[in-house]
Amino acid sequence: MTAEHIAELPYEPVDVVVVGAGPAGLTAAARAANAGLSVVLLDEQDAVGGQIYRAIGHADAGRKHILGPDYAAGAAIADAFMRSGARHVANASVWQVTRERGVHYLKDGKVGSFQAQRVILATGALERPFPIPGWTLPGVFTAGAAQILLKSAGEVPAEPPVLVGCGPLLYLLAWQYVRAGVPIRALVETTRHEDRWRAKRHVLSALRAWPLLSKGLQLIRTLREAGVPIHEAADDLCIDAKTDEDGVERATALSFTTHGRAHRIDASVFLLHQGVVPNMQFTLSLRAQHHWDAAQLCFAPVTDRWGELDVPGIFIAGDGGGIIGAQAAAREGALAGLAVAEQLGAIDLSTRDREASLHRRRLADVMRIRPFLDSLYRPRDTNRIPADDTIVCRCEEVTAGDVRSFVSLGCLGPNQAKSFGRCGMGPCQGRMCGLTVTEIIARARNIAPETVGYYRIRPPIKPVTLGEMAGD
Repeated sequence: MTAEHIAELPYEPVDVVVVGAGPAGLTAAARAANAGLSVVLLDEQDAVGGQIYRAIGHADAGRKHILGPDYAAGAAIADAFMRSGARHVANASVWQVTRERGVHYLKDGKVGSFQAQRVILATGALERPFPIPGWTLPGVFTAGAAQILLKSAGEVPAEPPVLVGCGPLLYLLAWQYVRAGVPIRALVETTRHEDRWRAKRHVLSALRAWPLLSKGLQLIRTLREAGVPIHEAADDLCIDAKTDEDGVERATALSFTTHGRAHRIDASVFLLHQGVVPNMQFTLSLRAQHHWDAAQLCFAPVTDRWGELDVPGIFIAGDGGGIIGAQAAAREGALAGLAVAEQLGAIDLSTRDREASLHRRRLADVMRIRPFLDSLYRPRDTNRIPADDTIVCRCEEVTAGDVRSFVSLGCLGPNQAKSFGRCGMGPCQGRMCGLTVTEIIARARNIAPETVGYYRIRPPIKPVTLGEMAGD
């Protein structure tokens, strides 16, 4: 569909469109609506909550107990949004946001469009790719996917899982499984002594966020008390496979080393995780400015102190602008809501700044622990930039060696890699391989990832058929 055809779609005018119903989106929408603005919140799920507070409105006391008080706290954020009068469009897949603040979405097989005066993108995070040998086998999932099943349906693995990688989510999921009575085969973490040493530089700042730090320590204490086997400083990770009676290769074991000693853990379910990164699909498609975050090893959009991009009238709040966590995301959502309310004349500058000062103080409080976490759980180079025979683009089955061969033939970046071998052109549109391909090319060319760049993202961001676009 051409730009002229898109321009002919019937737009519904609205003051503010918020994309994403997690803590940032809910808080931003509520604050803007409470100022008297017409606000629409679009989200793919059938209920508010995003990934962090998924299904919070339907969770019973038992599930809230399993998932913990941080999850249960999302109920207050969801309730505040419901009381604000903002309009919630559920099961809506946003496939394009234009620089002119047109927002196109698909719902129930039909497209719809809003023309907003301001847009707030609260699209959250994606799990970082974890390309190790065997990561594409049946039986291998991400920890985030496993947690979604637990939150939305109370589903847990039928067999004791092995949790592999690093990052707070890995420990949180293991803790939640323990509370749910799920046996854990092992937790294999890649964090090493040098990671802890590097994080020590930020200990004083982390101690000033003691409530957050103590939660992490309690997670680990609970796992040890429950007898969960924990292997530290894991290296040379490889998921082994065996062909079953139906001729399908399935994951059967995790092989790894710790301090040079070989280990093998037999299992049928493996949950991988090495942190999350911003979901940049919309900001990249808008051609907004991005930078390489050396601390979090990812690209992130450049914004002002209110979250506004260099595309006027479009804001970003929460993890989509850099990984900050749920509490900080809610504060950023409030700041974005205040900013658009002031820009549209719904509140004055003094009201904006007075409320913002409180949110900024609390944001600073919860952000004190971030440098410590980024240093402690920095993914290892070998788990981000794999050996030649490891698949990096799952959709098109392109290996790391293939990408390196592209570079030897003159490939300069991820967009050229598409031409050389369809890398990044599958259904996921590069979400699962983008950062890996960038870092492989950067390492092969001996230049910075920021110089290499990322895939050029184009709409539709989510799948939509020509028939759905054409409508009736």
